[in-house]
Amino acid sequence: MSLTYALPDIHGRYDLLLRALELIEERAGGEKAPVVFLGDYIDRGPQSCEVVELLMRGPPEWICLKGNHEAMMVDAFLPGHDRDLWISNGGKATLQSFFRHNRTLVQGTHLSWLYSLPLFHEDQHRIYIHAGIPNRDVPLEDQGEEALLWYRYSQNSDRGWNGKHVVHGHTPRTNGPVLLDNRTNLDCGAYFSNRLVVGVFDHDVPGGPVEVLEALSQ
Repeated sequence: MSLTYALPDIHGRYDLLLRALELIEERAGGEKAPVVFLGDYIDRGPQSCEVVELLMRGPPEWICLKGNHEAMMVDAFLPGHDRDLWISNGGKATLQSFFRHNRTLVQGTHLSWLYSLPLFHEDQHRIYIHAGIPNRDVPLEDQGEEALLWYRYSQNSDRGWNGKHVVHGHTPRTNGPVLLDNRTNLDCGAYFSNRLVVGVFDHDVPGGPVEVLEALSQ
């Protein structure tokens, strides 16, 4: 059985990220497997710096996707751009996290990594993406970054894309994860619920996760 693990919005909860990685290691039993991070690593929670730097030095099998919070942070440091949108959406906590570690965001190492993150990952049966896919009739690469990073499905929408199951985060559901025939929303609001879930997907089995792991605050 070949597995892929998917983690939704971390939002600075380094403690939950470490616990989730422990659970993945235990489940994988020493075998290397793809781990797809669905974006929103920063903002709101207290340890965005630690989260980003851990992901930046991760192994080749880690696939880090861009979230709307990463896009806001990158935009905030472009010349002439207003930082208010980012700051008002949790960016203040990220700045505090980096400053505690004597980091200077504008030097570019972190920003370059965040800017370069892909918008989606596709395998045989699934599309992994931060927010969702608004238009089922348009190729993913033509739908635009803003659409793919900010879209929200209605609660009962069960829509995949091009015959594939969509795995996403972005829309927190404290009673989640949301497990539907064609769509899985793994975001359970980790930064305030103290609960980060990991979807476990079988490469040979279409549809949603075959298992869900839960990293809980100690």
